[in-house]
Amino acid sequence: MAVTAPATRKTAPVPPPTVRSRTGAAALAAGLTLLVAVLAVVDLTQGTSDVGAAEVVKAFTGRADAGDSSVVIASRLPRMVAGLLVGTALAIAGSALQKVSRNVLAAPDTLAVNAGAYAALGVAAATGVTLPMLASSGVAFAGGLAAAAVVLGLSGLGSGTVRLVLAGTALTLGLFAVTEAMLLLFPEETQGLYDWQQGSISQSGWDGVLQMLPLVAVGLAGLLLLARRVDALALGDDAARGLGVPVRPTRVTAVLLAVLLSAASVTLAGPIGFVGLCAPALARGIAGRFRTYGKSRAGIPLAALLGMGLVLGADVLLRALVPEDTAVSVPTGVVTSLVGAVFLVVMATRLRDSAGAADTDRLRIRSHRTFVVTTAVLLVALVGVTLTALLVGDSKLLLGDVANWLQGRAGPTTDIVLDTRVPRVLAALAAGAALALSGTLVQAVTRNPLAEPGVLGVTNGAALGAVLLVTTVDVPTSWGLSAAALAGAAVTSVGVFGLAARGGFQQNRLVLVGMGFATAATALISLLIVLTDPFNATMALTWLSGSTYGRTLSDVVPLAVVLAVGLAIAAARRRELDLVSLDEDTPRLLGLDLGRSRLWLLILSVVLAGTAVSAAGTIGFVGLVAPHAARALVGRQHTRVLPVAVLLGAVLVCTADVIGRSVIAPAQLGAGLMTAVIGTPYFLYLLVRSRAAR
Repeated sequence: MAVTAPATRKTAPVPPPTVRSRTGAAALAAGLTLLVAVLAVVDLTQGTSDVGAAEVVKAFTGRADAGDSSVVIASRLPRMVAGLLVGTALAIAGSALQKVSRNVLAAPDTLAVNAGAYAALGVAAATGVTLPMLASSGVAFAGGLAAAAVVLGLSGLGSGTVRLVLAGTALTLGLFAVTEAMLLLFPEETQGLYDWQQGSISQSGWDGVLQMLPLVAVGLAGLLLLARRVDALALGDDAARGLGVPVRPTRVTAVLLAVLLSAASVTLAGPIGFVGLCAPALARGIAGRFRTYGKSRAGIPLAALLGMGLVLGADVLLRALVPEDTAVSVPTGVVTSLVGAVFLVVMATRLRDSAGAADTDRLRIRSHRTFVVTTAVLLVALVGVTLTALLVGDSKLLLGDVANWLQGRAGPTTDIVLDTRVPRVLAALAAGAALALSGTLVQAVTRNPLAEPGVLGVTNGAALGAVLLVTTVDVPTSWGLSAAALAGAAVTSVGVFGLAARGGFQQNRLVLVGMGFATAATALISLLIVLTDPFNATMALTWLSGSTYGRTLSDVVPLAVVLAVGLAIAAARRRELDLVSLDEDTPRLLGLDLGRSRLWLLILSVVLAGTAVSAAGTIGFVGLVAPHAARALVGRQHTRVLPVAVLLGAVLVCTADVIGRSVIAPAQLGAGLMTAVIGTPYFLYLLVRSRAAR
C-alpha cells in the first residue's frame, strides 16, 4: 500500500526566543562598555594637533610635555567626556519619554524639546544679556518644557504615533524659523549661535562639562528612582492605578526629568539630533532578546551605554572620514541626524498607523457665486500686494515712478531700484503659485491632507541639489540651478513615494518617510555649507531661508515656463483630479488608469516644487496652507480649487517677501522664515481639527 506523504502546512515564523540568562545579559553589558571605552580612547587620539596615542598615554601618566598635555587634558578629554554626558542624557531622556507616552517615536527631537530649548536660548541671546551656563540651562529647560507640553497636548498619550512626529516636526520648523529670524535681526548678540545649532561636543575647557554633570546625575538618579512606576505606566493607566501608582504625578515628574536632561545636553553641545530616538529603540530590541533589560532599572543604563556609543561613534567616524583641519568645524549632530533619518524611514515602513488624518472639508459644498466672489477678492488682493511689493522696501517709490519705469522715462535711481525689485516680486509670485499647485496635486493624489512638498522632503531634496551646484560651480546659470534642484527633488521623491506606495498613499507612512528624507537632506546641506568656502556658505544660507534676494529675470524664466505648463496640464485634468482624490475604486470603475494618473500627477508636482525652490529658495508650508484654505473657501471641486489655491499661494509668498524685506530694512528676512511662522500654527490647527473629527 502506497504511503502518502503528509501535507505540509505553512507555519508562521517563530520569533527568536528570549534569553533569560543573566550571564548573557552581563556579557552584553560588558561588551558594550568595552566598545564605548575603545571609542573614547580613539576619540582622544583624533584632532588637528599631532598628538597620537603615545602622547595621550604620556599625558595621563604625567610624562608628556606641556603642549601635548594641554591638548589632551584641556581639549580632547573634555570633548570625550561631553560626548559621554550628551549620549547618556539624550538616550535616557528618550527612553523615559517613550515609556510615559507609550509611543516608540517619542524623543527630544520628535517632541521639539531640543528645538524649544534652542529657541529659548536664541531669544535670550537676542536680548544681549550674558547668562552663566547654569542660567542658560534653566532657560533651555523652560523652552524645552513648553515645546514638549504643546506636542504632547496635540498628540495625546498612548496613541497617535504618527501625530506626535507630525506635531513635533511642525513645531520644530516654526521654532527654528523664529530662531533664525533672531540670528538675522540680532547678528552681534547671537554670534556663534548658528554654528552651535547643529550640535557639537567640542569643548574649550572643563567649565561646561563640570556644570552640566550634576544636572545629568540628578536626571539619571530621578528616573532610576521612578523606574518601577514608569514600568507600570507601560501597562496602561488603569492597570497602573490598580497597582497603586499615581499616574499623573509620575508622568509629569518623568517628563520634567527628561526635559532637564535634554536641556543640559542642549546647553552643553547644542541640539544633537536623534540620539534620543535611536538609542532607546536599540535598547528595546535588545530587551526583546534579554529579559533582564525589559525593566527600566536595567534598560536605562543599557540605553545610556548605547547613547554614549552613538555620540562617540559619530564623532570618531566624522574625524576619520573628514580631514582633521576641516573636521573641527563639522558638527557631530550632522552625523547623528543622518543616522536618525535612516532610522526614522525604517521605522515608518514598519509602523502600522492606518488611521489617516480626517479631512473635514469633504462634504462642504459652495455655490458658484461664492467661487466668483472669492476669486475676485483674491485677484484684487494679488494686484494690491504686487503694487505694495513694488513700492515698499529699503527705498520707497510712488505709483508714478512705476508708470514712468514701464514707459522708459524713469530716473536712474528709480531704474536701479525697480530693475532689482521687479524680478524679486515676480519670483515670489511665481514660486508661491507653483508651490500651491504642487501641494494641491500631492494632496489629491495621496488623499492625505497633511501632504505637501515641504513636509514630504521634496523641497529639501531640491535644496540639496541646488546647494550642491552652488557650492561646486563658480557661476551657476539659472537653467543649471533649476536642473540641479529638479534632480534633487526627483531623487528624493522617488525614494519617498516608492517607500510609501506600499501603504497606498493613504497611510501617514508617506509623511513620516518624507520627514526622514527631509532630515537627511537638511543634514547633508549643513555638511556642504560647513565644508565649503565662506562666500558660498553665506550665499547658500541666504538662499535656504527662502529669500528672493538677487534674483534676475533670467532666474524667473524657467519657473514661469514650468508654471504655465503645469497650470495648463492641471486645468485639462481637473476632472481626473476629482476622481483620484475620492477613493481607490471609483476611478477604476469609470475606466481611469489610477496608477498612471498618480505617476504623472506626482511627476508634475515634483517638477513644480523643484523649479520653485531653484527660483526662490526653500519656502515651506505654502503647499499645505493654500490648498486647505482653497477647499475651505470654495469646496472640493478642482475646477475651483486650482485657481483659488494658486492665487492664495502667490499672495502668501509675495506678502511674506514684502514683510521680510521691509520690517528690518535695509536688513532682510527670507520669505521662507515668514511662511514657516505662518504655516506652523496652521499645521498644528489641522492636527487638532483632524483629531477632533476622528
